[in-house]
Amino acid sequence: MVTEPVREAGSGDEICPRRHSCCCNMDPAALEPSLYTVKALVILDNDGERLFAKYYDGTYPSTKEQRNFEKNIFSKTHKNDSEIAFLEGLTVIYKNCVDLYFYIVGSPHENELMLMSVLNCLFESVSQMLRKNVEKKSLMDNMDGVLLITDEIVDGGVILESDPHQVIQKVNFRVDDTPLTEQSMAQVLQSAKEQIKWSLLK
Repeated sequence: MVTEPVREAGSGDEICPRRHSCCCNMDPAALEPSLYTVKALVILDNDGERLFAKYYDGTYPSTKEQRNFEKNIFSKTHKNDSEIAFLEGLTVIYKNCVDLYFYIVGSPHENELMLMSVLNCLFESVSQMLRKNVEKKSLMDNMDGVLLITDEIVDGGVILESDPHQVIQKVNFRVDDTPLTEQSMAQVLQSAKEQIKWSLLK
């Protein structure tokens, strides 16, 4: 059933039909839809130390402010089984796995399901990259891959992708399309030598 807007007596202004204070008193600018959904993406270890972080706006402009914020969210979440926290006027969606904590930060009025979809995409993409071995050492050994994954999911605070399979495909394409490094060149040469060796043995 659709409820028609109520007009205040003696005025032409529309008001909330149920007269909810949340609708009547909130700043209209805060309710405007925005593409800039994600304010920050953070990965911490089980001591609360930063392993990876990207901030997409000026909420925490300095490294010191960012570190303080990360300490606050870790202290509030590392012993909590919930998936959502509200801290410093922000919505924080998080997930713990072994010795890692994944955080997605959005504005206080942001859609929590949207932020959760970003978190799930990030975690599942990292999990696929690390072959389900989601722990600190593996993450640190594959930090270049984490950078590529986050760039495919969020760009400047705008969500680009929420399907982890699509993210991994795009990351693999980007890796395949990059110039050969010394290490990859050595691998190519080694592979060529092995092929030659096997062809001579036949």
